[in-house]
Amino acid sequence: MSANSSTVGQLLWQGPVCTGWKQDLEGAVYHLANCFLLLGFMGGSGMYGCFYLFGFLGTGYLCCVLWGWFNACGLDIVLWSFLLATACLLQLAHLVYRLREDTLPEEFDLLYKTLCLPLQVPLQAYKEIVHCCEEQVLTLATDQTYAVEGETPINRLSLLLSGRVRVSQDGQFLHYIFPYQFMDSPEWESLQPSEEGVFQVTLTAETACSYISWPRKSLYILLDKERYISRLFTALLGYDISEKLYTLNDKLFAKFGLRFDIRLPSLYHVLGPAASDAGLESEKEDEEVHEPAVSPPRAISTSVQQTLPCSPPPAATDPPVPSSWARMSQPDSGILASRTPLQSYSQVTSTGRAPLAPIHTPEL
Repeated sequence: MSANSSTVGQLLWQGPVCTGWKQDLEGAVYHLANCFLLLGFMGGSGMYGCFYLFGFLGTGYLCCVLWGWFNACGLDIVLWSFLLATACLLQLAHLVYRLREDTLPEEFDLLYKTLCLPLQVPLQAYKEIVHCCEEQVLTLATDQTYAVEGETPINRLSLLLSGRVRVSQDGQFLHYIFPYQFMDSPEWESLQPSEEGVFQVTLTAETACSYISWPRKSLYILLDKERYISRLFTALLGYDISEKLYTLNDKLFAKFGLRFDIRLPSLYHVLGPAASDAGLESEKEDEEVHEPAVSPPRAISTSVQQTLPCSPPPAATDPPVPSSWARMSQPDSGILASRTPLQSYSQVTSTGRAPLAPIHTPEL
C-alpha cells in the first residue's frame, strides 16, 4: 500500500519520468486537429447542435489520422483516430436520414407553421393528422362546386389551403371561406358518428382552390384513439364555427345598419325596413288592448259586491285580484302568433318573459 502511494505521489509532485523532451513542436496538422476537437465539444443540443458537434469532431479525428500517419508514425494513433472519425460520420448520416424523414411537403409544412405551431402542437401528433388524410392535396377549379345543397352527403371534413369558396343557400350568398378555415365544420358538428346527412348549403369555388380532406370514418377512428388530437380538433372546429357566425353577424350589420347579437334569439327575427312601421302599429294595438283591461278593476269589484250582498267585505290588507287582470298580465298565444316575430319578441321582453323560439328564418 505504501509503495503504491509513493508511486502516485511521484507522478503528481515530481512530474513524468521522461528520458528527454522534444525540442521541436508537432506539425500544423496536430494543432489543427485539436482546434477542431475544441470547437466540436462546444456544440449545443438539438438536431442542429448534433450536426455541429459531430461535424467538427469528425473533422478533428480525420486530422488526427493524418498526423499519426505522416508525423507521429504510430499505428495505434492512426487506428483509434480512424475509428472515432468513422463513428462521427455514421452519426451524421443517421441525423441526415432523420431530418429527411421528418420533412413534410411544402403545403403541409406551411399549414403546420400557420395553424398548429402557434398552438404548440407536437410534430409527431401533426404527422398522424397528415397521415389520416393520406398527404393528398385536392384542388377545385373556378366555379366548381365542392358540395350541393340537399344532394352531397356529409362524409368528410375539409380544410381550405388556398383560394376562396362562396357559401350560398337557395341561391342567396351567405359568407366566404378563406384559407386555413374548415369548409364544412358546421355540417361535421351537426352529426353524431352514427348519423348521416346531406349539406344544407352550396359551396362553390370562386378562384382556383386547394384543400385537404379527411374521410369521416378514418378521422373518427383517429379521434377515438388519440385524445390530444380529439381536443385539438374540438378547439379548431369551435373557433371556426364561431368565426362563421360572426361573419353572418357582420353581414346583418352591413345590410340593416344595426348590429344584432348572435347569442340572442333576436338574430332570427330580422325584418326589412318596414319593420319599424309595423312595430309602431303593434304598440298602438297593445295600448288599446291593455287600456280596457287596466281601467275596469273597480267596476268589476263593485259588480261583485252587488251580486253577493251577504258576503263579508274583503280585508284591507289582502285585496282580491280579479281573474281577468291576472289573465291579461301574460300575453295570449293567439296574439303572439298573429304578430310578426320581432313584435312578439318586444312584447314578451316587456312583460319579463323569455322570448319565443324563432318560427321562420329570415332572408339575409
